[in-house]
Amino acid sequence: MKISLTDAPAAYDEVNIEIRQVLVNQDEDAEDPDSNGEENDEGEEDGGAEDNGWYSILDDSMTVNLLDYQNGNTLELGETELEAGQYNQIRLILGDNNNVVIDGETYNLSTPSAQQSGFKLLVNATVEEDQVYELVIDFDASQSIVETGNGNYILKPVLRTVDLEEQASISGTVLPVEAEPFVYAIVGQDTVGTQPDEEGNFKLVGLEDATYNVSFNPTNDAYADSLVEGIELEDGEEFEFEETIELESSGVLN
Repeated sequence: MKISLTDAPAAYDEVNIEIRQVLVNQDEDAEDPDSNGEENDEGEEDGGAEDNGWYSILDDSMTVNLLDYQNGNTLELGETELEAGQYNQIRLILGDNNNVVIDGETYNLSTPSAQQSGFKLLVNATVEEDQVYELVIDFDASQSIVETGNGNYILKPVLRTVDLEEQASISGTVLPVEAEPFVYAIVGQDTVGTQPDEEGNFKLVGLEDATYNVSFNPTNDAYADSLVEGIELEDGEEFEFEETIELESSGVLN
């Protein structure tokens, strides 16, 4: 099994997260894993990762800026060989070295006690013999950071998992780049977002089969919002806009 990380758009300079462990288990109700390096750890040489049926995906802790992995870009966290079968739970365990950079100033991100046992993600992953199963953890930075006042921020991760082999996507180009838009695929109350690259190219990944409205929301007030309705995705389709989306002036002068 191979697990990677991606991020939804957020209006910050940086969102730096320390990832200590990524674990997987066949049992969705498995007991909490031992924290790697704890004195009471009863695990084997892997630092406790294989206690209670847990298998470690991430070999060494790492600190990543989530904003480097938007717009369809992913960071491979690691992979491990698993026995064929059904795997139903992933745990993402974070460290203490987390911060957010806003307007050039760095603020520490305090994390809840759940970081000890990790953040639980239920999955439905079928691992077949001699096959690589690829899964992406989508870490929504914009919804995961909560301001508590007095310049203090806490991290309450909003996460989802994406099986890229079974999911659809929407891509295209939106101009001008000066509009600095966010792009959202919307179905019902669910939203998946991204921010275009320096050339205006974007890709929304991990979409379920459904009919979507795609919203283009400039952060530059000189440009107006735009909405494309009724994009129907079936059977993991990779939809691409044939023409460039041109955002119009809002009439507001900056």
